[in-house]
Amino acid sequence: MSDIVDKFALPARFAASQLDDLADCIQLALQYKPLNLGVAYPDYPPKKYITDSFAEVSKSDNTAIHQYTRGFGHPRLVSAIAKLYSKLIGREINSQTEVLITLGAFGALFSSINGHVNAGDEVIMIEPFFGCYEPMVRSAGAVPRFIPLRLRKRNDGQVATSADWVLDKEELESVFNSKTKIFILNTPHNPLGKVFKREELESIADLCKKWNVLCISDEVFEWAVYKPNKHIRIATLPGMWERTVTIGSAGKTFGVTGWRLGWVYGPANLMVNLRMLHQGCFYILNTPIQETVAIIFEKEIARLDQDECYFNCIPNDLEAKRDYMVEFLHDVGMKPTVPEGGYVILVDWSPLESLTDLNSEKDKYKDFRFTKWMTKNVGLQGIPSTIFYSEPNKPLGESFVRYCFCKKNQTLEKAAQLLNKWKNGKK
Repeated sequence: MSDIVDKFALPARFAASQLDDLADCIQLALQYKPLNLGVAYPDYPPKKYITDSFAEVSKSDNTAIHQYTRGFGHPRLVSAIAKLYSKLIGREINSQTEVLITLGAFGALFSSINGHVNAGDEVIMIEPFFGCYEPMVRSAGAVPRFIPLRLRKRNDGQVATSADWVLDKEELESVFNSKTKIFILNTPHNPLGKVFKREELESIADLCKKWNVLCISDEVFEWAVYKPNKHIRIATLPGMWERTVTIGSAGKTFGVTGWRLGWVYGPANLMVNLRMLHQGCFYILNTPIQETVAIIFEKEIARLDQDECYFNCIPNDLEAKRDYMVEFLHDVGMKPTVPEGGYVILVDWSPLESLTDLNSEKDKYKDFRFTKWMTKNVGLQGIPSTIFYSEPNKPLGESFVRYCFCKKNQTLEKAAQLLNKWKNGKK
């Protein structure tokens, strides 16, 4: 038996990875049935024309729609994506060679990372980072390097915004070297909602060019940007198109995360590497979903410059929800970081630590103990933020929890009631 166990042990390339840190939280949600603000997807249906388009495609008599399509992306969809981003970045994108449709943004990240690194290459990622970055890098045999965003202190008494989380320029420069192969950028950022400014992007771009580094730009929240902030695509900066692959998501854009459809665009020579990974791992994706997203894109491209364009409406629909959540979190004594983009919010819960019994939970990090205690005793669940940090830097995230505000108004009102009841009941 020991021979079998030893021979079929977890491969060494996965040794530093682990199964979902949130397994206990998920199990608690099933057991205690809290109001769950941890899950980052809407609890309301997509726009009617989106579901109508899906229904139309599913009933189509066109038999080709229900069969295999082109492996690197359904022709109608890659054509629409190329047309959209050609307008947005001011460069003609070839739909056949410079666009790849993937199994969600996860598939795009997997193909982008594994398609470009050799064993021993270094990959830089900004902390906090989306949870799959580090294990994907390690499983590819590359070495992750981390650079944390740090919260600068405000002296004006105002609530912190995601712009107050900044990279130290000297620290950033120090993580680049001759072994650096990839820099992973996430803007708008998850979980902070930070929208990187031009000056910040230029600093990153200059280092990528200096050290001949590929930039993987994760822009799945590209349309959820709140005024006066503007989303700048790093691929548009001088000298960056040829060293950038940019990732998007239908799930995040259209509120249909279950469709699991993403895309990547970039120069043809870089996309070849992604295609090699994609064809061996995923081969061909869901044809009806791709046809549906193509139809939706075509409708929105036709009115891209109009206020009623769906893309332009996204921040308007979410901003009031964001502001309401900031208000009720602040009112109970927490310290939210107001996001400039996206639909999640990072919150410092530590001012209310005295109202909890963290010793009743046994997890190593306080944010896990807090979220579990809240689930059991307050009926509200969030995501502990240490999952967004590397092991050495997890203490930076212990005082924070992530909540999601793309929820029905009734859901957010219920969350406010639960927090107020808890705060007042402990007085």
